[in-house]
Amino acid sequence: MNDYEKIARVIRYLDECHTEQPDLSTLSKHVGLSPFHFHRLFTTWAGVTPKDFLQCLTQSHARELLRQGKGILDVAMDTGLSGPGRLHDLCVNLEAASPGELKSGGAGWVIEAGFAHSPFGRCLVGQSPRGICHFSFVDSKNLPAALAALQADWPNARLRRDDAMASRLSARVFSRNRPTRAPSPLRVLVHGTAFQVRVWQALLKVPSGTLVSYGSLAAALNQPAAARAVGSAVGRNSLAYLIPCHRVIRETGIIGDYRWGSVRKRALVAWEGSRPDDF
Repeated sequence: MNDYEKIARVIRYLDECHTEQPDLSTLSKHVGLSPFHFHRLFTTWAGVTPKDFLQCLTQSHARELLRQGKGILDVAMDTGLSGPGRLHDLCVNLEAASPGELKSGGAGWVIEAGFAHSPFGRCLVGQSPRGICHFSFVDSKNLPAALAALQADWPNARLRRDDAMASRLSARVFSRNRPTRAPSPLRVLVHGTAFQVRVWQALLKVPSGTLVSYGSLAAALNQPAAARAVGSAVGRNSLAYLIPCHRVIRETGIIGDYRWGSVRKRALVAWEGSRPDDF
């Protein structure tokens, strides 16, 4: 069981027993570690203590971020900024595949594809000549199925295995280190309808550690009646974390579903919420 699987087991346990306010000893026992080793593992993984992290998992925290989210998103949309005041936010340049590229299915392309470890389990990365075209969290038992899904997105491209590339990218994406200089943007390539691409572009403007509702996202796109369509577009995102669909939750403050698992979504939200500002 890797580190994320241990954290995920704790989160599932808390979903069932949060009203009991389990202490450090109880949580560590649930994953078969001593309190000392569990505290060290958790703090290394999350960057904060288990107690602080658990506060970020509460529904009241989600509601508070949601209450602030619309205003923050409006500002981000108006200014074109993402993550004001957070140097560790990723800088992502999103490009949409052209009709010709969609029709060709990647013919003539070599897509480098590799598996890597991340704080949230194993991930699969696909990099095309035009940028990162796939980023997903995968079950260790379903690696062939994950590669097949990537191939299905670009059926006429040739996949070339490169785990080293995937590891370098994963390390950069999930780095906790303060950058010494502005990093070069990550280029990503998506294929979707014009509306889906607009939703994904809007998601890039939602700051790290902030949550918005589907309705707020629709309103920011000047289509307040399109919350359901926005939800569908969010669910079609194939670039986990790079396009932060995990930052969208229900109007009630409930975290809700996630393409790569609701527990992982809760972990992502809490992990980002626990990250200290750089100044």
